[in-house]
Amino acid sequence: MKKGKSELADICKIQLKGVKDTQDLLSGKWKTVIIAALYYNGKFRFMELNRHIDGIAPKVLSKELKDLEMNQLIKRTVLNTMPITVEYELTPHGESLNKVIEAMGEWGVNYRKSI
Repeated sequence: MKKGKSELADICKIQLKGVKDTQDLLSGKWKTVIIAALYYNGKFRFMELNRHIDGIAPKVLSKELKDLEMNQLIKRTVLNTMPITVEYELTPHGESLNKVIEAMGEWGVNYRKSI
């Protein structure tokens, strides 16, 4: 059966809503960079992550990590050490962004080469 314009429009609306939902979750200057750092490097302690991401203020990093944790994209683990150590890692839901992160990385590298 041939799809009409209204069927295609409904599919487009669903996909566009999905894009908007993703954009809302990853909005801001740093969220995708934080997710990428955790994706490529695994677990990080707060200060390690802060040093790894150039230009992010600790207060901003803290806020972004809280948002990502609230949206279940990262997991925060408090270790029973002296002093207290906190580690961050991707949740399975956060890891499901791997194709998006890899595609963004490849696109960025190719774009940088072309300009």
